Amino acid sequence: MAKGEWRIANGFFKHLAGLALVLAAGTALGQSFPVKPVRIVTTVPGGSQDLTARLIAPKLGERLGQQFIVDNRGGILSMELVAKAPADGYTLLLASASLWTSQFLRDDVRWDALKDYAPVSMLVTSPNILVVHPSLPVKSVKELIAFAKTRPGALNYSSGQSGASSHIAGELFKSMTGVNIVRVAYKGQGPAMLSLITGETQISFPNAAAASAVMKSGKIRALGVTAPKPSALAPGLPTVASAGLPGYESKAVLGLFAPARTPAPIIEQLHAATVRALNVAD
Repeated sequence: MAKGEWRIANGFFKHLAGLALVLAAGTALGQSFPVKPVRIVTTVPGGSQDLTARLIAPKLGERLGQQFIVDNRGGILSMELVAKAPADGYTLLLASASLWTSQFLRDDVRWDALKDYAPVSMLVTSPNILVVHPSLPVKSVKELIAFAKTRPGALNYSSGQSGASSHIAGELFKSMTGVNIVRVAYKGQGPAMLSLITGETQISFPNAAAASAVMKSGKIRALGVTAPKPSALAPGLPTVASAGLPGYESKAVLGLFAPARTPAPIIEQLHAATVRALNVAD
């Protein structure tokens, strides 16, 4: 990933450290929040963002005394919606790194990643999993690379929207191996996984959370994790780097955001509730 992209990503979460400095001026404002249900806007059902939203929403509701509702939209639509939403804490965004990578990859981005959102909390960091359709005659990363090189342009890989971790992981794989596999983009990781299961595409790089249940069913074959070390999310699976592509590393990042200019006491209240929810044993 380019240095500029990392600076943007790091800048989001560095903002959190400064929030405490302004809390004293407006504590009373946060005390009345929330007085009605809160929406967590995210991408289409079936992917890791949707799963994370549905896991954390009831926990936030328990801690803040109001219902937190998951509102599934397309990835780009969800980001635009929250960027334009009232800055009152009642419309939140659960997004991946595509929130800031999209502006480097698309011409139709109508938000500014740094100016239009206030970071609430980091939620998840997770490796992706390199998976293939069982019909593909490969059982290792080395075999996949060799197979793809003999069939330039003949294999497709599915991914979520531009800038999603499944897209970045796939393009990094192509760049480092020199293979010519064709990207087929979907609105989210759920539809991308469905295309792999049905054989419409042959390769994918889903987030580990989105891939784990399907891996157990035998409907896809996992070849490696994109993290630098083996992951508990995929027991026994080697890393892509150790299985045939030294130096390869990619991961998914999910965070919770509010519209810019949301009052600091509300951000802090949401942040504190999120941290408590993430520390619950289950």
